[in-house]
Amino acid sequence: MLIKTTALLLVLTACKVTGQLNEARERKTMVRNQLLERGISNPSILKAMEKVPRHLFVPKLLRSQAYSDHPLPIGMQQTISQPYIVALMTELVNPDKNKIILEVGTGSGYQAAVISTLVKHVYTVEIIPKLARTAKTTLQQLGFTNVSVKIGDGYLGWEQRAPFDAILVTAATPTVPQPLLSQLKPTGVMVIPVGPLNGTQHLRVIRKAANDKLTTQDIIPVRFVPLTRQKD
Repeated sequence: MLIKTTALLLVLTACKVTGQLNEARERKTMVRNQLLERGISNPSILKAMEKVPRHLFVPKLLRSQAYSDHPLPIGMQQTISQPYIVALMTELVNPDKNKIILEVGTGSGYQAAVISTLVKHVYTVEIIPKLARTAKTTLQQLGFTNVSVKIGDGYLGWEQRAPFDAILVTAATPTVPQPLLSQLKPTGVMVIPVGPLNGTQHLRVIRKAANDKLTTQDIIPVRFVPLTRQKD
């Protein structure tokens, strides 16, 4: 019996190691074919995308598609963005180890995980309690200790932790929320999809100068799920 049990453990361990190697190869392929080919060039971001196990942030039934070049449903009518969009949004905020980031729309927690490897701390807000709790658990289990998750209305930001060096919004809105602009530091940057909720939006970069003057730049057309508000 002991011999059989030991043999079974060896087989299971071998399968686990093989799976990890396959997933690591898939991440390398994702970085090469989806990110480098489209102009993502920051070495730190490429390394983060290669390191973070995206498959652990998607439902088990969809893990075989985790490194594919498209968004995936994560339940509650929400999605995890395709890898390129995650990398692009990360690159647009120009992350560094001194920055404190606000993310609006935690979702699965994947975007927060990626950028947390590059910055001092990530504060992330999710309006759907079940998603927030699942993301928090996943992030904790994977050792992302510099991410704080809050259940709340992301439109209002996280005033108690403001101001922020950068703000990432991972849901679309017809207009830019004023509370978020107010919580952005002078010299800070916001990346947000802006446009009609049932059509094509534009990924917009908003920069706040030292004198609080705002400048905007639309980067690419995108389609995100709507930014949900809490009902009174």
